[in-house]
Amino acid sequence: MTLFSLEMILFQLALAFCILCTFGYLLSLLIKRVILAKISTWVLAISFCFLTLGLVTVILNTAGLTNLGSRNFLVFFAWAGSGVYLGFQLKTKTRLLGAFISPFILLLMIAAASQEAGKSLLPQNLQSWLTTLHLVFAIIGEALFVLASCAGAMFIIQNSLLKHKKLGKMSRLLPSLSDLDRINHLCLLWGFPLLTIGIIAGAVFAGMVWKTLLPADPKIIWSFAAWVIYGFLLHQRLAIGWKGSRMAFLSCAVFILFLVSFLAVRFYFTTLHDFI
Repeated sequence: MTLFSLEMILFQLALAFCILCTFGYLLSLLIKRVILAKISTWVLAISFCFLTLGLVTVILNTAGLTNLGSRNFLVFFAWAGSGVYLGFQLKTKTRLLGAFISPFILLLMIAAASQEAGKSLLPQNLQSWLTTLHLVFAIIGEALFVLASCAGAMFIIQNSLLKHKKLGKMSRLLPSLSDLDRINHLCLLWGFPLLTIGIIAGAVFAGMVWKTLLPADPKIIWSFAAWVIYGFLLHQRLAIGWKGSRMAFLSCAVFILFLVSFLAVRFYFTTLHDFI
């Protein structure tokens, strides 16, 4: 069996288990059984293991990650999101948050499956360890921001149910508001410096190639705006003490704003990052 064949098998297994865990999480909401959410967390962990083995196979197959393929770029994003969420499971009991996270991961996996296997993501002139560093840290930082927004959305929903006394049997399934707020805090705390490292790596590479740290590129402007606003949220949280419902609403609003603007930039503007 070739490394490429092994890579494909591992991807298919990861996708299958991702489908199962998404179905399990959503079913646990419908029938109100926490045991299904617990099982789905383990299924997601199995999918994460297959994704990890798949990425290791990719590294062995391509002798590194300087020429990351289009499919593997999306797989890495799914891997980062899964890993970040599972990591929080070690500290908190927020298994039902997987009902918000797993559909997003599944969409990334489906998008990856639609990409041509072996197709290069980066143009030849952009293949560098600095570019890889830029993508890796930016992706992990953005995955943390996605999780922060999911925790914020769940906080808003649960807080509304509590105020209207409509929890009922759902109370056994839902995590505490303090755990959700803590996840929001930790995601901002770690996501911002990781995105900062990613932006610095990209700026250094741009300075080497284009002789300017910040080329006039719509996607670069979008990334810098995201960095500024998330930095503002982190500052307000640490210095002013913003938390709870306010941070939950802001995290969701900022994420939706940047998702819409990202799609607008992706489909209506020509950028140096058209490969993403």
